[in-house]
Amino acid sequence: MTIPTRFLPKGSLLLLTALVSVLAGFVPASISFAADAPATSVVVQLREVDLGFPVEATVEAVHQATVAAQIAGRVLEVRVDVGQRVKQGELLMRLDAREAAGSDASARATLAQASAAYERTKNLHAQKFVSQAALDQAAAAWKAAQGTAAASGAGVSHGTVTAPIAGIVAQRHVEPGEMATPGLPLVTVFDPKGMRVIASLPQYKLAELKKAGRARIELPETGRWIEVQRVEILPTVDARSHTATARLYLPENIEGVVPGMFARAHFTVGKAQKLTVPPAAVMRRGEVTAVYVLDDKGGARLRQVRVGEAVSGGELEVLAGINAGERVSLTPAKAGIDLKTPASR
Repeated sequence: MTIPTRFLPKGSLLLLTALVSVLAGFVPASISFAADAPATSVVVQLREVDLGFPVEATVEAVHQATVAAQIAGRVLEVRVDVGQRVKQGELLMRLDAREAAGSDASARATLAQASAAYERTKNLHAQKFVSQAALDQAAAAWKAAQGTAAASGAGVSHGTVTAPIAGIVAQRHVEPGEMATPGLPLVTVFDPKGMRVIASLPQYKLAELKKAGRARIELPETGRWIEVQRVEILPTVDARSHTATARLYLPENIEGVVPGMFARAHFTVGKAQKLTVPPAAVMRRGEVTAVYVLDDKGGARLRQVRVGEAVSGGELEVLAGINAGERVSLTPAKAGIDLKTPASR
């Protein structure tokens, strides 16, 4: 509706012009908000990436200890469970050490008797009533009794199982009431501050990988990439598999990385130009891997592609299906829905 300016009160035209100018000032702000919206497509281009040699690997703790029983006895008490944090020297469990305590009492009695016999023999030798050989025999019996008492005392102390390191309980191997025997694993504790990845390297690649000295760790389940702090390749090769063991040390205090996880080590052996796409653009349906290619008018068409390994930066290498310069959708699910709606046909 247009109001003729002749019907406006005097001075209202100036006020109306100022109001329109103020409202027009908000237009650029709305445009700037639209520009800040996340991109929904990307142009596929060749880019220089690290040429990697992938190897399957396993995460393990740098410091890990499995406490084993040193005496035979029933498990009386268990004070920790899996996932619990413990301090060094903290009590983990108690074993029935009554048999060891009986042996210790017998050893201490023998020690007291041997000590008294040695003192009497020493006094008699000083008075020239016994020979030096008798004194030596009494001294030897006393020292043997001391050793037996010390060993039996250590056996009694083995009834209390303590944490050898500070960390997290990874596994508890026994339950209360079970019988423990010497050498039976009881509790496994690991230090979560330091983690490393163990990988097996083929013999024919050792020289090249030692020269490279760089690697990155990929966690396929989460799509996470971690830079390796140090690579250590052991100097021996397994005679059966003809592979060498590599230790790849990760930064300290990494969240979400625990022993036993599957990982993939990518050793950097050079650089190459590769066609890549972000993982968000790739749609997987069973055996089909595809992307939605956008034309100049914004129309989307599904196209099957063949992708390779993940490269540096987390993007996927495209082996076939699209060419450089084509634009692909970063929201394939939405593009598929729009393609099926009548308005998009």
